Amino acid sequence: MRLLRLGPRGAERPAVLDTTGDGRERYLGLSDITRDIDGPFLASDGIDRVREAVAAGSLPELGPPPGGWRIGAPVARPGKVVCIGLNYRDHAEETGAAIPERPVVFMKDPGTVVGPHDEVLIPRGSRKTDWEVELAVVIGRRARYLESHEEALACVAGYAISNDVSEREFQLEFSGQWDLGKSCETFNPLGPWLVTPDEVGDPQGLGLRLSVDGVPRQNGHTKNMIFEVAEIVRYLSRYLVLEPGDVVNTGTPAGVALGLPDQPYLRPGQSVELEIDRLGRQRQILRQA
Repeated sequence: MRLLRLGPRGAERPAVLDTTGDGRERYLGLSDITRDIDGPFLASDGIDRVREAVAAGSLPELGPPPGGWRIGAPVARPGKVVCIGLNYRDHAEETGAAIPERPVVFMKDPGTVVGPHDEVLIPRGSRKTDWEVELAVVIGRRARYLESHEEALACVAGYAISNDVSEREFQLEFSGQWDLGKSCETFNPLGPWLVTPDEVGDPQGLGLRLSVDGVPRQNGHTKNMIFEVAEIVRYLSRYLVLEPGDVVNTGTPAGVALGLPDQPYLRPGQSVELEIDRLGRQRQILRQA
């Protein structure tokens, strides 16, 4: 299934994207099942309840408002956003970093999460705002001291596209940690959908692509992750507790501005488009904060 949230920021309505027998796509409202798509919904077998309601034909169709729907992030503000850095060999090489022997873990302010087509704000004083297309993992079950990859994947509610926007000067030159360059407002567009594992299939079988102003910049594949999704979730659970609704960004392939010869960092007015197989597309316009 493809779960999503529709409406103005702060007033989104939960929905599921359904395809009819004749191929027509429609939004079905979930307000009778849940207030929102969030940790409590995921922890209480919400996805199974939605699946049953879709099969029963009991969900109302949502007609578009004037001007169409805004799509919000598919998960209401996560409790935490955990990120894995340098998780593609080609990306580590382009940045001059050593191939990590263990996952490189950092945190991102959950307040950075915005809708997939919301504008991204270039911070004041920024000279090196960069893009990163990533596979996001949404946690659906509490993950604590997991022993196996099977246990880890059983804790995954679904997957989404994430743009791990980064300010490289803030990240690498202003602090010994990465937080300053990762946690600026709007720096994590997420969505458009939370796609359940049964529809995604193997998370290591997905192509990732990103372009800036129509120019292809990233073209990678999750099969090239250094640490696969199951290992990332298992590993993280040994050091912190992952809760339902948490988001894990799993790293980006080569092609970021930092690694390109001319370092074409983002400027106001530019557009970024992202796509991951079976997870949909995103598009953002850059504005000055």
